Parts: sequence; C-alpha cells; structure tokens
Amino acid sequence: MAETAAAVAYGEGVPCWVDAQLSDVEAGKRFYGGLFGWDFHEVPEAHDARGAHGRQGPSVGAFLGGEAVAGLAPKADGRLPTVWTVHFTTPDIAALVGRIRAAGGQVITPPTPVGTLGAAALATDPEGAVFALWQPGTRCGFGRRHLPGSFTWAQLYARDVNVAESFYGYVFHDALFGPGAAPDFGRAALSEVFPPEMPPHFLVHFAVTDLGEALGTVERLGGRVRALPFGASYGRVAVVTDDQGASFALLQRDWQGRTSAP
Repeated sequence: MAETAAAVAYGEGVPCWVDAQLSDVEAGKRFYGGLFGWDFHEVPEAHDARGAHGRQGPSVGAFLGGEAVAGLAPKADGRLPTVWTVHFTTPDIAALVGRIRAAGGQVITPPTPVGTLGAAALATDPEGAVFALWQPGTRCGFGRRHLPGSFTWAQLYARDVNVAESFYGYVFHDALFGPGAAPDFGRAALSEVFPPEMPPHFLVHFAVTDLGEALGTVERLGGRVRALPFGASYGRVAVVTDDQGASFALLQRDWQGRTSAP
C-alpha cells in the first residue's frame, strides 16, 4: 500500500507538501484530474485562514487512491505568479524563520496558522528562490508520494550552487545536503536546463509511468512542453506548464515491482 500521512515521520527539511497557486482552481482541477487522475475535496479548515501565500477563500486538496497528494489554492492577487510551491517540514517554524533571516534569506509571510492543519510561512533564499515552511498540526504532509501521480522530487535551480549549499545546509542543519540528506531534493545550476535570465527557483516533480504518454496528455489538456525529456541522476525528466502557466516537471523512474514509497 502507499504511505499514509500518519505513517510518515518527516524530519526537518524534508519536502512534505506541494501546492499550486492558480487564477482558476476549477480549471486546475480539470487539468490535473485529467493528467494524474486526482480527485478533489475542499479544505474547510483553510477557507477563512490567510495562509502562507496570503490567499483567502476555498482551497482544495488533491487525492489519489484516497490519499492526499497536493493542494490547489486561489491566488490572492491576479498579479502574483501562477506557481507550484514546495513546503519543507519543521517542528519549530519560528526558530526556522530565525535561521532563514540569519543566513541571508527573506521571510515573505511570517508563520501563520492554517486552521487546525498546521502553520505555514513563505520565504526566499539569498538568490530569491521561493519556498514554504510547514509545521504540522493535524496534517503531517503527503498521504502518498514517490508513486505515479504523486510528488517525487524537488529540484532547486540556482545561479550559484555553492551559495545554495551554504544557505540550506545552515537553515536545515545539513538535512538537505549533509550525510543524512533527504532523498527528495536536489540542486543544479540554472544553466544546466534553463537560460541564464531565468530566476532561481524550485521545480516540483511528479512521478509518471510513461513520460511520452504523459507529455501527450499535457498538450491535449492545453499545457505546454517547456523542456523535452532529458536524463538526470534521479531519472528521466521533462519540464511542462499547465494550461494556466504553472511550471512543474514529470519524472519517469523504474517503477517495476514498486508498490510503496521508501
């Protein structure tokens, strides 16, 4: 069986959740439901909570096989970017915010309760890459990950990889790049995939069983292929956007015989 959220023991610095900030959540449900087979349910706890992204209004949880895999949320302001954001878990969000500031990052939105689900904050690293923090309440994070149709990797594209390693190593106590590094996170120079004018950013990866078929589905649903399939140390990757412009990646690994996440 796939992991359940209650069974996952997320250490600090592990990617525990992803959500998309969209202009049209209903359109997002059609796109991602068609691509990954997700079902959607509203999140009552978050309806009146002004969360990490400053939004208000109904958010929806995405589910696969009855397990939570992601969230879709309305943008608070139409001028804000349409993006996927990765959340890193922490048992003490206030202390982590302090380390981010001390290491040269910025806190966009301070720690904010999201109903009973937990507390969230939004920050940037010294180069401007945006990420979120999550201190669990009733929601620990993913109910399913590393399986087709769910989150499997977060790649940081940085201008200076050494700066990134220094910052995240300090902020998360080497959880990302140290000897016991989280298996769901990597970093690379922007020039490896993107043009130099692209700002530093995190790219959320979702697992698929057949990359070519998934790319065809993306285009059929109105999305676009931004980077054709290329090989990486963690699998075969393609970068796409949904029909509203949110970028993400599709990752094909060898799933033969695999029924649960590590």
